[in-house]
Amino acid sequence: MTHFNMIESYEINVHSQHKRLRHIELSNQAVKQFLQAVEHMTIERIEYVPFERFYLSARLQEIFGSALRQELRDILHDRSSGGFTIGLEEQTDCIDDYIKFATAVTHHLGVPNHDAMSGKFYARFAVQQTDDSDTYLRQAFRVLELHTDGIFVDEPTDWILMMKLVEHNAAGGESRLLHLDDWEDLARFSAHPLASHIYKYDYSDRGSKNVSSAVHNPTFYQRDNAVCMRYNHQCTHPQNIEEAIYLKEIQESMENSAGTLPIRLPVGQLVVLNNHFWLHGREAFAPHAGLYRELMRQRGVFESVGAAALQEVIPREH
Repeated sequence: MTHFNMIESYEINVHSQHKRLRHIELSNQAVKQFLQAVEHMTIERIEYVPFERFYLSARLQEIFGSALRQELRDILHDRSSGGFTIGLEEQTDCIDDYIKFATAVTHHLGVPNHDAMSGKFYARFAVQQTDDSDTYLRQAFRVLELHTDGIFVDEPTDWILMMKLVEHNAAGGESRLLHLDDWEDLARFSAHPLASHIYKYDYSDRGSKNVSSAVHNPTFYQRDNAVCMRYNHQCTHPQNIEEAIYLKEIQESMENSAGTLPIRLPVGQLVVLNNHFWLHGREAFAPHAGLYRELMRQRGVFESVGAAALQEVIPREH
């Protein structure tokens, strides 16, 4: 599948590493125009003033057109895909530019949730040789198992964005992705008596997460007449052997599924996934004393139906 928009400022293709993902390639000229349009904006301003984040999105729409905004939404809502990659085409290596671009993209989709780990609408975290954290997120030399995001907070998480900001001396560490419809055992586990069991999801014992209460939900649920899933082995608290075995069998099945595939994300590129039917994780890195990777995360909700659309042209600041 190849699609060109009317002014050829972007092209949409099937991702080269995963047939379900779409990759949006932006024209270099349009990327430069966007960066110039937002160069006066500071990260502090974006963090402190929520409407400035939508201003970034408006600038993106002004340059690439409203069609791109709708295409990104359509991809995420399309059960056969539900994910895309997009980046700044090596037109900058400035982390502030990366954050501005990612924020413009997410505000095409909806509104990011408050990230308790960082205290902002986004989080940045590093993976390196040594680690003293209290979760597997930063442990470089082991596989980070498949999971969905946001299941331990009391707000919906419709989508998840991950963007690579910096990387040095990294071999391995590819993103591991599983679309539910590629999981051979989905029907078996989603029809199990424990599929609708209400589990306790609690990270209050992990100081890095900055959460203080638990939430309670089932593992499987229906959305848009299709099976969806919430899963995170580190914060799910079974109450007996049967519940624990069910969860462990789910994890082993997904980790060994032929549908679980790695993709490599270049620096300055991001991936956005529908969090209801995609699971993600990370391959282990090869040991290296100088390993350093920094990622950014944003996760949030889709814009509500009936919300006002951005105008095609919004006056510039004077």
